[in-house]
Amino acid sequence: MDHLQSMRVFIRVADLGSFARAASAMDISNAVATRHVADLESRLGTRLLNRTTRSLSLTESGQVYLERARQILDELEDVEQMVVARNHEPLGSLRIVAPVVFGLHNLAPVLQTYAQRYPKVIPDVTLVDRQVDLVEEGFDVGIVIARQVKSASVVTRRLTTGCMTVCATPAYLEKHGTPTRPEHLLEHPCLSLPSEYWGDERVFTGPEGEVRVRPQNVTIANNTEMLRQFALLGMGIAILPSYLIGNDMTRGQLVRLLGDYQLPQVEINVAYPSRRHLPAKVRTFIDHLIEHFSQTPNHQVSEQWIRDGRGKPVAQQHYDRADEEAVRPPRPRPIDGELAPKVSKPPRTRGRVPAASLF
Repeated sequence: MDHLQSMRVFIRVADLGSFARAASAMDISNAVATRHVADLESRLGTRLLNRTTRSLSLTESGQVYLERARQILDELEDVEQMVVARNHEPLGSLRIVAPVVFGLHNLAPVLQTYAQRYPKVIPDVTLVDRQVDLVEEGFDVGIVIARQVKSASVVTRRLTTGCMTVCATPAYLEKHGTPTRPEHLLEHPCLSLPSEYWGDERVFTGPEGEVRVRPQNVTIANNTEMLRQFALLGMGIAILPSYLIGNDMTRGQLVRLLGDYQLPQVEINVAYPSRRHLPAKVRTFIDHLIEHFSQTPNHQVSEQWIRDGRGKPVAQQHYDRADEEAVRPPRPRPIDGELAPKVSKPPRTRGRVPAASLF
């Protein structure tokens, strides 16, 4: 029989001085109550109660056992209440893992507002660009690209969807020409993540359907921020997350290419080890993440870039003006608040993706 339940029955019998009253109070039969105490005495190898037809009394061993059993059950109840409280009140260390560049550009504002709402939770953030096993590595929550979920035991919820954008500097395009079809990428140096991230091929969808390209002259880096730096230096054509280059495109430092073609969207998920008994710190952080990204403008980044420039690709606008004046690299942007000479800027277009777009 249940050892803890037998202890509870014994304490109630001792307190009420009757098997019948104890059984009634605990909503069990008199026979079950008697069997619980008998099982306990058999387990201990000693009598706990002296029984007569008219009364019950504790033996010396029963008195000692009653005091200790009551203390043990009280402590057990305290522990259970503490655990329940932790599951209802967000507190403690929260281990979070996310891709490096996504984390650097998107996590800080989320964690700031979450910490303001739940000050007893201490975020512990790890940024990595690899597959992660949340269970084996002990993470509470992961923000992962859908294809990077390694463990089948985790639960995932869609967080946001982003797109990859083909881009280069105006100076590079003026010198080397502007590709207008995916096949033209074969004529240019390309800046790319390693093949284990996206494979060797780039699959575009355009007016004529699916187009597959395998760039030849490739400079490789395992970090998209490094590839962005390469692109800004004019080293070639890059395929980068739209959120990462929003500022660069707004300032004219990078130009979007192949506007009539789209690369597959990238799904970003929030993942966690289990649905059962989810701690409050995990549950509230997941809800906070989803709320934050659902309220951020331009949720579907790829659609926003398609609409950019009234339906005309930014690259095309840029080169429509190239016949009238030479395309010059933009001057460096001054630090906010710093005086600088006025410089001419390209016309602003509607629907510009803000610097803090999603991916």
